[in-house]
Amino acid sequence: QVQLVESGGGSVQAGGSLRLSCAASGWTISNNDMGWFRQAPGKEREGVATIYTDGGIMVYADSVKGRFTISQDNAKNTVYLQMNSLKPEDTAMYYCATGLRWSRYWYDRKMWDSWGQGTQVTVAS
Repeated sequence: QVQLVESGGGSVQAGGSLRLSCAASGWTISNNDMGWFRQAPGKEREGVATIYTDGGIMVYADSVKGRFTISQDNAKNTVYLQMNSLKPEDTAMYYCATGLRWSRYWYDRKMWDSWGQGTQVTVAS
């Protein structure tokens, strides 16, 4: 049974940085696509970034391109989201996901099978 545990969230000032981690168990991340999503209060959960099998290709939402970087450490079975130049609009609960059913629609939450519990990111202006 796959289990995903996010950590690393917190409160920062605009322009600051955070690194989120997603530790996987019961699941080998190098054999599976991994993604990060976020959900702000009153909004839909949106795709932020995904890293395809074995870390070969990464894709990002337009809103975070150039500021966020997704990566993985296969030895630690952990996926990361490095977030730089944070903005107040980045404030949200951030979730890790795996089990992508159709890579073309990575940004759609319905395409993913398993989720972590989330970690809160708050960016103050």
